[in-house]
Amino acid sequence: MAPTLSDRQQLSYIASQAADARLNVELETEGMTLNIGPQHPATHGTLRIIARLDGEQVVWAEPSAGYMHRGYEKLTEVRTFPQVTTLINRIDWLGSFANEVPFILAAEQLMEIEAPPRAQVIRTILFELSRIANVSLFLGDLGVQMGAITPVFLAFRDREYVLNLIEGATGGRFHPNFDRIGGLKDDLPKGWIDETKQVMKKLIAFCDEIEDLLFGNEIFQSRMRGIGVIPADIAKEYGLSGANLRASGVDYDLRRDNPVGLAWDKADWKVWTHPDGDSWARCWIRLQETRESCKIVQQLVEQIPAGPIMTKVPRIIKVPEGEAYVSTENPLGEMGYYVVSKGDLGPFRVKIRSASFNNISVTPWVLKGVYVPDIITILASLYFILGDIDR
Repeated sequence: MAPTLSDRQQLSYIASQAADARLNVELETEGMTLNIGPQHPATHGTLRIIARLDGEQVVWAEPSAGYMHRGYEKLTEVRTFPQVTTLINRIDWLGSFANEVPFILAAEQLMEIEAPPRAQVIRTILFELSRIANVSLFLGDLGVQMGAITPVFLAFRDREYVLNLIEGATGGRFHPNFDRIGGLKDDLPKGWIDETKQVMKKLIAFCDEIEDLLFGNEIFQSRMRGIGVIPADIAKEYGLSGANLRASGVDYDLRRDNPVGLAWDKADWKVWTHPDGDSWARCWIRLQETRESCKIVQQLVEQIPAGPIMTKVPRIIKVPEGEAYVSTENPLGEMGYYVVSKGDLGPFRVKIRSASFNNISVTPWVLKGVYVPDIITILASLYFILGDIDR
């Protein structure tokens, strides 16, 4: 008597026969819920993605954040204005100097003062160095999502050069606390400008290496092109900003369109956009913007004006009563501080608008209908920092 085949063996036999006959077979599969995170390498921190699957396809997905809520906005309200920078440069820890700038600009706006021209140019240079340090790590880590390790080693190598520059100028690699209301803590050290020129050449070469290794790679393109497409109207609806918005074809960059208190208008550079809105476009835009940041730094170090780095401010700072909102084009997108002062030593209320929360908010829309492996590459291309979401 011939043995009876089990259900699994019968399905396997039917599938093999169909494959041989080049036929597609629709098999009934039971839906399941897949939890990615909150502790998972692909979530880049404590983020949980709950995905309802039909086979390999996502039917519904929802992000669940807040595991490391830190209450920055309330913490700023129990500190003096100068003390706030020690706190807020930890929000996006990869681009910390850039976090300080819009808050300082908001306080200066309320006090009706302006940093001297030399301080404005140095601020802009350090701002762009923060962007390069931040995005270069993104570019390197991008390969890891698809099993390519070499790019991240290159990124860690070259980011060190940039962190050395930031440390040389500010004394801190990750949390510089270098901005002051009215200017900067110190002037640039001797030899710093020449070293910066050399490092920018290395970072431009790094961009070329990443382009060859990743963007020219057939597997990389097949995993990113046409995947996770976000049209321009959806990007605006969800409040995306920065490279994610420009990758959907929206020509908007605060460095060009509203360069408050900084010196981007003194350099010749380009705002890149891409019409496709897919994962590949978001990564490609960041690669081009890293090159542009290097160009900005190269030009600004040649035109740092002479003069003081601080304007005259009271020794004990009390910001006059009023409200101000200042936002800048940070590495992850638009970051703004809405500051309310009652004329005291510290802010009465602070509301922070940063990019990561909006970047992750679009995931229920963009993950619907994609396959499970694409969840990882789409999350990587959207780029977010969990501390920025959970602030």
